[in-house]
Amino acid sequence: MGILDGIVEWVSEQVMNALDLITTSVLGTLGCDMNTFLRFFPAAKTMYGIFVATAVGLVLLNWIWQLFKNFGLIAGVEAEDPVKLSIRSVLFIGLIYYCDEITDLVLSIGGTPYDWILSSELPVLSFADFNSVLLTILSVVANGSVALIALILLLILAWNYIKLLFEAAERYILLGVIVYTAPIAFACGASKSTSNIFSSWCRMLAGQVFLLIMNAWCLKLFTSMVGAFLSNPLFL
Repeated sequence: MGILDGIVEWVSEQVMNALDLITTSVLGTLGCDMNTFLRFFPAAKTMYGIFVATAVGLVLLNWIWQLFKNFGLIAGVEAEDPVKLSIRSVLFIGLIYYCDEITDLVLSIGGTPYDWILSSELPVLSFADFNSVLLTILSVVANGSVALIALILLLILAWNYIKLLFEAAERYILLGVIVYTAPIAFACGASKSTSNIFSSWCRMLAGQVFLLIMNAWCLKLFTSMVGAFLSNPLFL
């Protein structure tokens, strides 16, 4: 059975390597940078300047509005402290102009463990003796219902693998939307009444980066699991 052992080993390694190649190619194309996003949505970079100008305008409008309320020009309305308001407004106008560099820094920090996961090598497969595996498989296949269940499980695994790839792409697109609408979120931080929107945006950005990393980790685990199953389906 030495030849059959070699065939099983070769097929198992090729399947695992093919899955790893697909996973690494897809996730490597996405990554934690916006190069692929801009390749498919080039208008995002063009419209980014519009968002910056709009965000600065919103901060200035809020600043004037709050000052009007402070000086009693609008009676019966609670207003923010003018000194704190002015400091926050100036601070966030500066952050709006540099929010692209801030988001790039966050993405580069999140991209470090992401790249580590993608570049990690899969473990060496440990193959079971073909005789023992073959005899057990033949006895299992003899029962048609068990074989049908095994086929259904295999299809479910394949479908979930495809779903994970699409989920990674979906999260990447959502991350791009969050990054390129960042100026509006920063504008919300200039006012105490809308600062919770800015806090939610920060949590969304961190959450999407973390979920991208977890997607890469799960796909790597899935690839190694498939290789381990093919090399020793009965864990003998």
